[in-house]
Amino acid sequence: MVQNEIKSKDSRKWYVLVNPNAGNRKIKQDWKKINTMLEDSSLQFEHVFTKGPLHAIELTLDAITTGFRKFLVIGGDGTLNEVVNAYFLQQGIDPSEFLTGLIPVGTGNDWGRMFKIPVTYQEAIKVVERGRVFTQDVGKVVYHDNDMAKTRYFINIAGMGFDALVAQKTNKQKEKGKASAFSYFANLLTSLFEYKPKIIGLDIDGKKFSYNTFSITVGICRYNGGGMMQSPKAIPDDGLLDLTLIKKIGFATIIAQLKNLYSGKFISHPKVMTYRAERIAVDSGKAPFRMEADGESLGSAPFTFTILPRAINVVIAEKTF
Repeated sequence: MVQNEIKSKDSRKWYVLVNPNAGNRKIKQDWKKINTMLEDSSLQFEHVFTKGPLHAIELTLDAITTGFRKFLVIGGDGTLNEVVNAYFLQQGIDPSEFLTGLIPVGTGNDWGRMFKIPVTYQEAIKVVERGRVFTQDVGKVVYHDNDMAKTRYFINIAGMGFDALVAQKTNKQKEKGKASAFSYFANLLTSLFEYKPKIIGLDIDGKKFSYNTFSITVGICRYNGGGMMQSPKAIPDDGLLDLTLIKKIGFATIIAQLKNLYSGKFISHPKVMTYRAERIAVDSGKAPFRMEADGESLGSAPFTFTILPRAINVVIAEKTF
């Protein structure tokens, strides 16, 4: 029996994936309260706890084979990313047949910020109950890890260069339960003294460029780093990737532009380039150039980004674009 022939009563139930370590392990303390709120809601559900990196992928794949089609993440952007990747790893069911919701309890909660999903448990559950569905694009990136090509899907933003260094530091703090949106900002400041710009080659829908580069982001949505608007013009269902490139830039200029990272106004600076495209290739030659996607530290260049238009269905509170 192939997967798309599997039917069970579970197809109408929510499969709830709980990351007990999200939000500096806040969920571990609050789970009883959250569970009571879910039981008092109109949602039918079963829940499971993730145990570590990539476990949500495994759990989601197993749940799909038993008939689940609705997935609710209680955690952060990284756990959400793993669930979405499972949709594309399985075979036999179109990813558009799944529905995804989020109760945000992560470090940055940037994907939820795009859609005004509340960070209070009760209000976020109400959003899921209301069931406003939005069909959004999904990004696909081929990257390299120990010289092996690998693939990852993302639904928010992928960052390279300086952004990847900041994410790497923050993720190490997450592992110890010491990360927060403030720690991301602190890591940003300390990384300014460490990171060295690199000459990067770009192929943007067939047009080739080369820049001495500080950072690059490729966005489906607009926010990362706990509220920084690095892709301020991104529209998550327009079928295009939004690229923001910051060229080599002076320390004083970076400090002066920090506030504009949160408003998106920084893209008007002459050292910032923006593009929209369906395909983006990034090459750093022999220089190491790392990447994160949806906050998860991955691998190194060369990278190839493509887009899957209107590929998954998600539950949102509001459209903000």
